[in-house]
Parts: sequence; C-alpha cells; structure tokens
Amino acid sequence: MKRVLVVILLILTLLLSAYAFNSYWTHRFDLLIARQASIYRVDPDLVWSIIYEETYFSPWKNGKDGEIGLMQVTPTVGREWATETGMRELQTQMANDPQALLRDPERNIQIGCWYLEKIYEQFRDAPEAETRMVAAYNAGPKQVALWQRLAPRPGDEYFVASINFDETRDYVRKVMGSYKQYNTSYR
Repeated sequence: MKRVLVVILLILTLLLSAYAFNSYWTHRFDLLIARQASIYRVDPDLVWSIIYEETYFSPWKNGKDGEIGLMQVTPTVGREWATETGMRELQTQMANDPQALLRDPERNIQIGCWYLEKIYEQFRDAPEAETRMVAAYNAGPKQVALWQRLAPRPGDEYFVASINFDETRDYVRKVMGSYKQYNTSYR
C-alpha cells in the first residue's frame, strides 16, 4: 500500500512540475509582449497566439524561408523596420548581422508588433480584421487583399475558405484558435 501511495505522489509531483514548467515557458515573455503590443497598438493576446504557433516561445528557432526568432521575423521586415526607425546603428546591425538582432526576444517582439500594426492599418476596416492580420503576417498583405476579393461574402469563415494556400489557411485556423482559447482561458 505504501508503494502505491509513493508512486501516486511521485506521479502527481511530476504532473504538477510539468504544468508549472509549461506555464512558466509559455508566459515568460508576457511583459515584453504587453509592452511592445501597447506601443504598437496591437492586441497582446494576438501576439502571444502568434508566438505560440510560430515557435512555442523558442527564440532560437529558424523558419524554412529564413524567418528568425520568436515571431519568425524575416530579415527583410527587420531591415524595413530599421530603416523606418531612422537609427543608423540598427540599420547597420540589420545589414551586417540580422540573426543577432532578430534572436533578441525584445527586438523580435518589437519588430513583429511593428509589422502587425502596419498590417492592421491596411485591414482595420475589414470584418474580423485580426483574421486578416494573421493571414497577412503569414502570406503577405497583397495576397490577403486578393483573398478578400475572392471571398463570396463578408465574414471570417468565407475569408478563411478563400485562402488557397493550405499552409496559410491552417496557420490562420491555428493562431485564431489559440487566440480564442487564450482569451477564454486567461481573461
């Protein structure tokens, strides 16, 4: 009987430890996300959901198309951001070593939020603007404008159905699912 009790306690301890570690892992950048999201006027929960689906909060990850860091920012977007800041040091750093700058979690989230705000400006008057932002984050704003025109009616489900890139359609569904779940669970 004592052995069974010890085994049960050990299993419970392991489960609680795994839960605590997972909670720490997925929320350790929450303050950075909140700060940058407020600066760029984007929903921090949406940023969290993008990071969750992109890299599961792993700043060292690289994407198959050259994306870097937590939000999988491309060097092209990083250079565009650096140019808009007007700070020569950042422009030089992005030109010489984009990996180093984009691996820094704070810079990566900053640039990702800047890009989301830029996308939002294009789609803010569209129905379900967040869904279009997520699609544009993955496939680019021009492609989203095309999909909007192809959607038979306004509405989220029609827009998502009009996405003819399987990868982007799945990405949008995953991020928006995480976004809705995160809003329900944590807010």
